[in-house]
Amino acid sequence: MKKFRPRITEDEMELLEDYRKEKVEHDALIKECEEIGIPVDKVSTYWYKSKRFSINVKNKETPVEDLFNELVGYVKQYAPEYPTIDYKTSNDPHLLVIDPADIHLNKLARAIETGDEYNHNIAFKRVKDAVIGLLNRSKGYQVEKILLIIGNDILHVDTKNNTTTGGTHQDVSLMWYDAFKLAQQLLVECIEILMQVAPLHVVFNPSNHDNMSGFYLAQVVEAWFSRCYGISFDITPSHRKYYKYHNNLIGSTHGDGAREQDLPLLMAHESPDWSSTKHRYFYTHHIHHKKSKDYLSVNVEAMRSPSGADSWHHKSGYQHAPKGVDAFIHHPVYGRVAVLTHIFQD
Repeated sequence: MKKFRPRITEDEMELLEDYRKEKVEHDALIKECEEIGIPVDKVSTYWYKSKRFSINVKNKETPVEDLFNELVGYVKQYAPEYPTIDYKTSNDPHLLVIDPADIHLNKLARAIETGDEYNHNIAFKRVKDAVIGLLNRSKGYQVEKILLIIGNDILHVDTKNNTTTGGTHQDVSLMWYDAFKLAQQLLVECIEILMQVAPLHVVFNPSNHDNMSGFYLAQVVEAWFSRCYGISFDITPSHRKYYKYHNNLIGSTHGDGAREQDLPLLMAHESPDWSSTKHRYFYTHHIHHKKSKDYLSVNVEAMRSPSGADSWHHKSGYQHAPKGVDAFIHHPVYGRVAVLTHIFQD
C-alpha cells in the first residue's frame, strides 16, 4: 500500500522559515498555519479581524494550471496498471482511424421541439455502440495500429454557466462536473475496448465549445493510461495535429480555425513528414455533416456527428444530415483503402 503524503514536508517547513525571516505574511497567519498543519504558501485568501477592522487579505494566487497539474500528478501516481497485451503480428497490416466527432455529450435536445431526442445517456450509448460497430466492420482487414481522434466539442460547454468558450449559452442535460466525469468514463471505456485489438495512438483536437475543459479532459485521460503499455498520446493545445503511418500523412483539426483550402499548405509547412509521404489526408469536424474534397495531393474530409439538433440548430434549419461516426482504413503503401460509417437510425 502506498504511503500518503505527509501534511507538511521538509521543503514546506523550510518555506515557513523563509516566511518568518522575511515577514512576508501576517505573523498570526504563520502561527495558525503552523499549529494546524496548513502550508502558508497554499493559503490564497484569509480574513484578519481586530477590534477596529475586518480585513480580507489576498496571498499569492495559485494559477488554475498549477492546481490542475498537481491533480494530474496524483492521477498518474494512482493510475491503474493494465496487463501487457501480446498483439499478433500481421502479414498485411493496416491502420484503423476512428473519429467520434462532435459528440456534445452534455447537449439537450427534445423531440417535441426539434424532432431529435438527445442527452448524455443517448450520447454515451451511441459512441460506445459506434466504436464496437466500427471494429466489427473492420474485421476484413488486419489492423496493426489504431488512431483515435478525441476532443472536438465532446463536453459541449466550457463554464459553470453552461456557455461555450466564447460565451454562447447552451441547453444541457447535466451539471458541468457530472458531464466531465461521464466524458472521462466514456473515453476510458472506448480506449479499453480499442486497446484489445491493436496498439493505440490518441490525438486531441481543441475545439470552440470546450477549449479549456476539453484540454483538461484529455490530460486526465492520458494520466489514467500512464501505466499502460501500447498507448501513446498527442494532447498538446496545438490546433492541428499530424500523424505518419508509413506512406500516409494524416492531419486532424476541429475545423473552426484555419480555412479548409489552407489546410494542405499548412500541412506542408508544419509537418516534417510531408516529403516522405505520398497519401495525405486532413480530417476535420465542427460542421456535423460529411464533406470531402481533394486539394491536389491532400484530401480534406469533414466528419459526421452522433449528436442531435438542439433548439438553436432546429430553428436555424441545421439538421437532418445523417447522424453517425466515421472510420477509415489506411494501407501502408496504397493509402486509404476503405471508409467505414456507423449510422444511427433513431
